Amino acid sequence: MSEPTQLLTTNRKALIINLDEQRYGTFAEIGAGQEVARVFFQVGGASGTIAKSMSAYDMTFSDSIYGRAPRYVSRERLATMLDHEYSLLIERLKDQRGDRTTFFVFADTVAAKSFKGSNDCHGWMGVRFQTTPLGEPSEIYIHFRMWDKDNQLQQQAIGIVGTNLIYGAFYYLNDPAKIVESLIDNISADRIEIDMLKFAGPAFKDVDNRLMALHLVRHGLTNAIMFSSDKEVLQPSEALYKKSILVERGSFRPVTHVNVDMLNCACAQFMQEPDVKGKDLVVLMEITMNNLLASGELDSRDFLDRVDLLADLGFTVLISNYSEFFRLTSYFRRYTKEKIGVAMGINNLLEIFTERYYENLEGGILEAFGRLFRNSVKLYIYPMQRAAYDRYISADATASPAPANAAAKKGFAAGVLITAKNLQVADHLRNLYAHLLENHSIDCIVGFDPDILDIFSRDVLRRIAAKDASWESMVPPTVATTIKARKLFGYAP
Repeated sequence: MSEPTQLLTTNRKALIINLDEQRYGTFAEIGAGQEVARVFFQVGGASGTIAKSMSAYDMTFSDSIYGRAPRYVSRERLATMLDHEYSLLIERLKDQRGDRTTFFVFADTVAAKSFKGSNDCHGWMGVRFQTTPLGEPSEIYIHFRMWDKDNQLQQQAIGIVGTNLIYGAFYYLNDPAKIVESLIDNISADRIEIDMLKFAGPAFKDVDNRLMALHLVRHGLTNAIMFSSDKEVLQPSEALYKKSILVERGSFRPVTHVNVDMLNCACAQFMQEPDVKGKDLVVLMEITMNNLLASGELDSRDFLDRVDLLADLGFTVLISNYSEFFRLTSYFRRYTKEKIGVAMGINNLLEIFTERYYENLEGGILEAFGRLFRNSVKLYIYPMQRAAYDRYISADATASPAPANAAAKKGFAAGVLITAKNLQVADHLRNLYAHLLENHSIDCIVGFDPDILDIFSRDVLRRIAAKDASWESMVPPTVATTIKARKLFGYAP
């Protein structure tokens, strides 16, 4: 059936599927109710689509059907539901109608707002489906968080998103990006956040799940996504839950010796913090969407190149929509109460103390700092050579409006290393800065390599463009090898 052109409400999507004689399958839902199946039943014609609709709320019943699970709202439970129901569907109906039917199974496992109202409201849902009769199945699954305060509104949201997922899998098959965008059709991202998804199977053999995850951020379905060093998409709450977190922000275009040295030195200090010792630790390299969109358009190839280079060095990568650091640390606080460390250079620290970035906050810079430094957050500051510092301040002074810290250029002798200890901020912020230093909310990175402080990513790119082979000494060997082998960033032999 071709994609219709009329306005597609949730009910209209469900009715189109119900009237598609080739589609036939099972709905299995645990947690909030039979919310997605209800949409299909109420629009009419469901007998031509739904072979079975079921739910098993009691743990004993659920375990007897799907096996025991350490967590009932988890990716593992969703996988066992899809496996069990799809096998059952094929076993019972393949001989009867398999030659003319594309079978599917939709499943979800959800923790909606409880009667006490104190639980984390989230869930997993997925659809496994054939694209041709008797064909091998493909699947899409997502993790979502519900922000409605009312249980009935959460149930309604689940029904909408589930219907969107099924419809997208059936009718947007050749445009996976449209599947992603359509997940919040007829509902706003203020009600549902989708922070992880995965495409699998023969229908999506050419799909890179990292690009699909990037679409989640780009189109406002979530504000952050994560990738493992194995280049797999991670679910943030699973990766960050109850862990200490150390993060470094950068462009990493490409990743240099300085980027790696900064994080390694900060990590060594972070692990010695009394409230970090013995705790599980996650170390992240983070790129903001602002950085990815610096040229005006999102270059998917450039994005994957940067993520791949970081992964090759063993780093977990975070892509976020949080320009301000206090929003980034607030995001981490969703998942952990443990200590958070942020590694950064002098230039990032000066930006944090630039008041124009906080004009949209009622409390200005004080409100931003209150959010940033509360709940055990610490900044680890990498030093900068005087010459590089002067260049940064001079460029910053041309900004409009000119930041107060542009006057901080004075007072340093030639050759002096700029650190968190001797950095000068605007006069009216110096007492605030001294307070943060004294209370070790800001600390100097020690043990750094002084011979690499003059390395900057932009200089690497310039030398690559000029075919100046000295760039190779400015990046880790693995990075240099990959750049040359794949001809990244304009490299030509």
